[in-house]
Amino acid sequence: MNNLLKPHLITSEGLEKLTNELEHLQTAGREEVADRLHRAHEDGQDADFVDNAELEAARNAQSFLEGRIQELEEILKNYQIIDNNDEPHEHVRVGDFVTVSEEGYDENERYHLVGAAEADPSEGRISNESPLGQALLGSKVGDKVTINAPNGLIEFQVVKIE
Repeated sequence: MNNLLKPHLITSEGLEKLTNELEHLQTAGREEVADRLHRAHEDGQDADFVDNAELEAARNAQSFLEGRIQELEEILKNYQIIDNNDEPHEHVRVGDFVTVSEEGYDENERYHLVGAAEADPSEGRISNESPLGQALLGSKVGDKVTINAPNGLIEFQVVKIE
């Protein structure tokens, strides 16, 4: 059934990072949560079991951990590596670094356009599925793109594609 879903677009670096995260969560992460659950269960035997907040927190941590493991396994079952060959090209593609200028601001912003699985706006990696990522795809240097943000329309001009 996975072949009916569109693949997760990731860079080679992103693949390595996600694979390492999965391995860590399946080993050390699970061990840490198991230890936490064990300690909380033992502490709960001395107190009112219903009011054991640490046990509840440990169960929530286990649930979050297992959910993240499942998410990573799904990504790694169905992915496509973004080919970042250095051939010159005019139009923005997934995997490109794009420098834009936002209307009304003096400084340019540089983004790495990646798949949703490895997007991290705080590190300058934006998803091809985000409003800005979608608007940038296919544009070329000099093009202006407009996105509908919560506080209104914002216009960006493509300055550089790498």
